[in-house]
Order: sequence, then structure tokens, then C-alpha cells
Amino acid sequence: MWYEVGVVTAPTLERLRALPLFAGLGNETLGRLADAAAELELRPGQVVIQANEPGSGLFVLEAGEVTVELRGGTVPLGPGEFFGELSLLVPDAPRTARVRATAPGRCLAIGRAEFAAALESDPALALAMLRVLARRLIDTSAQA
Repeated sequence: MWYEVGVVTAPTLERLRALPLFAGLGNETLGRLADAAAELELRPGQVVIQANEPGSGLFVLEAGEVTVELRGGTVPLGPGEFFGELSLLVPDAPRTARVRATAPGRCLAIGRAEFAAALESDPALALAMLRVLARRLIDTSAQA
């Protein structure tokens, strides 16, 4: 497994479908993601991603809140949002931010290979990611 976790509970198709990133996917793709996902329980203050380290997958927050700590400020993320995606899009790039839990929560961790396979088999996933990434870019540009 690419990420060390404590107790792993496989997410159900219904849990995945409830997350906006996965809402429009077919059962086959959801099943593949459910098989590949590991559940990570978060505690306040826990660092989930450290800046400048190699990235190997992405996280989707099911419950709780995390803060993305960038050079120019912080961005809070809540349930249904994802982070760590840049390492999927630019495999050789290090993590660009530190992500820290600010409340108790739970996220799903999905490795690069499994997520890439899902992207290839279901383009709706790429489109859903692009919409969120474009919104984040717009929001970040407006703050600058």
C-alpha cells in the first residue's frame, strides 16, 4: 500500500458516489476505486501531506476539515473536497503544500496507479477534477 494507515475500511459504492468528485461515475469505475482506496482517520494537527516530499496519490475528504498551507496563505477544505491531485498530474513534481487536519475527520487515500486507471477508463472523472481545479485557480487569482 502506498500510504500507511491504521484500520482500513473499504468504502462502499454509495459512500464514493456521495462525494462530488465521484458522483457521475459508473459502477465499474467506482468499484475499482473502492477496491483501491484506503480510509485514513484524521486527528486535529495531523499532517497529511508535507510540502516538498514526493507525491504518490490523492486524498478525498469524507468528514472533517483540513487546511492547505501554501506560501501565500491557507485554504480550508471540507467534506467532499480533494487534495494531493497535483502529484497525479505531474508525477515528478514534489508536493507543493503542507496539508494539516484542523478537525477530527476521515479521508480516502487513492494511489497514483489506481487513480490513473480510473481516469483513463472514465473521462467524467477528469472533467470533474478540471472543474474544481479551475475554480481553485480562479479563487487563488482573485485573492492575489
